[in-house]
Amino acid sequence: MDAFTAGILKRIESTESDLHRAREAGDVFTMDVEQAELDDLRRLAAEHGVHVG
Repeated sequence: MDAFTAGILKRIESTESDLHRAREAGDVFTMDVEQAELDDLRRLAAEHGVHVG
């Protein structure tokens, strides 16, 4: 696994965790921010052929 793939997967995992915590806390603003970040990371991964499970 190259550095880009490892890095993007780590960022996705971290963002998913942050989104989960925001949902548990009921923090709507942070949920929106984290969801947008997650969408961007998944799009970037797909553009570069990185499979996100």
